[in-house]
Amino acid sequence: MNYRSVLNSIPPVVKNLIIINVLFFIATWVVQNMGIDLVEIMGMHNPGSDKFMLHQVFTHMFMHGGLTHIFFNMFALYMFGRVLEGVWGSKRFLTYYIVTGLGAIALHTFVNYLEFNSMQNTIEAFRNTPAPEILDQFVNKNLPNSTNQVRDFINSWYDDPTNKAFNSEGLNLMLRILELKMDVPTVGASGAVFGVLLAFGMLFPNTQLMLLFPPIPIKAKYFVMGYGAIELYLGFSNSGGNIAHFAHLGGMLFGFILIKYWNKTSNKFY
Repeated sequence: MNYRSVLNSIPPVVKNLIIINVLFFIATWVVQNMGIDLVEIMGMHNPGSDKFMLHQVFTHMFMHGGLTHIFFNMFALYMFGRVLEGVWGSKRFLTYYIVTGLGAIALHTFVNYLEFNSMQNTIEAFRNTPAPEILDQFVNKNLPNSTNQVRDFINSWYDDPTNKAFNSEGLNLMLRILELKMDVPTVGASGAVFGVLLAFGMLFPNTQLMLLFPPIPIKAKYFVMGYGAIELYLGFSNSGGNIAHFAHLGGMLFGFILIKYWNKTSNKFY
């Protein structure tokens, strides 16, 4: 295989995006051995966190949480992005990629704001009327994999509900959980990549794609709609671990809006 010819066949924006992401991934691993955590510096933190810095709004798109994460994102960018760049041209494709990436983190941050606001309201309710039931529900919802120590503390309070010594410790626990969740960084090009998938499905709706699991053909439009429906379900059901489902949906939403805008202001779809 002639790797030089393969690289030359990749359009410039897609090729450079892949190179930048790979370099960031390698740099993350290299400097980690020096005691520097690039994910904490470059990953997107919630604006209410002490770890938030403005550059993270952009740099989070080039950070990844592991080899599988970056591989599938870059593979999808290569497979679908090169087709879009060939149709749109480099300038429009780069604009689309950046807009969908920023739109993804905007929706993700907004959803997080609603979640953190709800958590703060529960904490205030607990502050006014401390009760083990409120703490128990709070922990189950926001820290489902809590330690035995936390569970033992809650059970001890249930056994002695009138003991006011539990009040302040329960409040501190809730505040720590809130801080912990606010300090989790968001990383990855997934939001922009989902925008790329959406665009491919809109431009080439009847193109046959071959799924890996199960290995069956499916039209691009149905693949995109199905993926979007799954992300919507997982987002509202709070399933899927630490995956930012609403960031994926944000990339698709802003991609849809931008394509519709371009379609209105242009004589041709692209």
